[in-house]
Amino acid sequence: MLLSGFGEEGQRKLLKSKVLIAGCGALGTVVANTLARAGVGHLVIVDRDYIEITNLQRQILFDESDVENAIPKAVAAKEKIGSINSQIKVTAVVDDLNHTNIESMIEGCDVIVDGVDNFETRFLVNDVAVKHGVPYIYAGAVGVVGMCYTILPHLASPSVTSNGDPGPGDKRPAGGPCLRCIFEHAPPPGMNPTCDTVGVLGPVVSVIANYEAVEALKVITENWNAINRMMLHVDLWQNTMRQFAVTKAYEIGDCRCCKHRVFEYLDGKLGSSATTLCGRNAVQLTRNSADGHKLDFKDLASRLRSHCHIQVNKFMLRAAIIDGGHPYELTLFTDGRAIVKGTKQPEIAKSIYSKYVGG
Repeated sequence: MLLSGFGEEGQRKLLKSKVLIAGCGALGTVVANTLARAGVGHLVIVDRDYIEITNLQRQILFDESDVENAIPKAVAAKEKIGSINSQIKVTAVVDDLNHTNIESMIEGCDVIVDGVDNFETRFLVNDVAVKHGVPYIYAGAVGVVGMCYTILPHLASPSVTSNGDPGPGDKRPAGGPCLRCIFEHAPPPGMNPTCDTVGVLGPVVSVIANYEAVEALKVITENWNAINRMMLHVDLWQNTMRQFAVTKAYEIGDCRCCKHRVFEYLDGKLGSSATTLCGRNAVQLTRNSADGHKLDFKDLASRLRSHCHIQVNKFMLRAAIIDGGHPYELTLFTDGRAIVKGTKQPEIAKSIYSKYVGG
């Protein structure tokens, strides 16, 4: 309460606030821990995965007993937070965040904080944030680098001016670029490294996630002028911190999401769909992409070879993976389709794909 910019009024706003944490892995656990200790009244934590031993290096709310008991990440986070701050409410959702359920999850939320590991889900979150005018803190960390950007969507309601910005009586500043203004399309699967293929330095996660948490606190307490409207890029190994001006991405662009209000991921037109293959103990993932990119088997194979046995030809790439002690066979096709053998559960198949392919 003594901190400048907060005071008693700020603490009351925190207690009344509701935050959706999308993903409870490396970033999400740090964010949840920080916001719980700050006194955010209601945390909604959504994650489809269970805790594995390799998570403990960077996912700070979990321990070895959670691994032994196969506790879902969202549930374990709720239990830990209950012992940190018993005065707040935590809702744990063990589910795949997708276009059929995300709108119900953001109901009443003041801000959405990024803890996911793939751009498909980020674009889905971006869609729902823009549609409902909910601020969204985008972030990512891999290797020794991390990024963070606070998205304040342009509002579309009778109370705003004709250009979509708040009227004179609204303290919230004009909206800025959304995620799709900056990244029009998701990176092709296999192009970007993931934490499971190249690793991540634990301190990078803490730096970026705590930066996310600070931006969320600014939004909740309506310290609008303090919000960073630039994109932050940090490389802890090279000791660099840079900021990029992104405002013109909205001004000169023609974003389908925030300018035309076409929500392709939220409508289910873009993104991946999952089909359980009868009698095969396998799930097929089909990716609907606006850019038509095909998988680069050569690059992906070079990254996966140190983790698993690889078979590759011009038609497909097959990887024999051990994940969480369970064997899986991941088969990738040039058109973006994937078959994950070893499970009938779509959420597990999506998790395997995100970890080893990305996208």
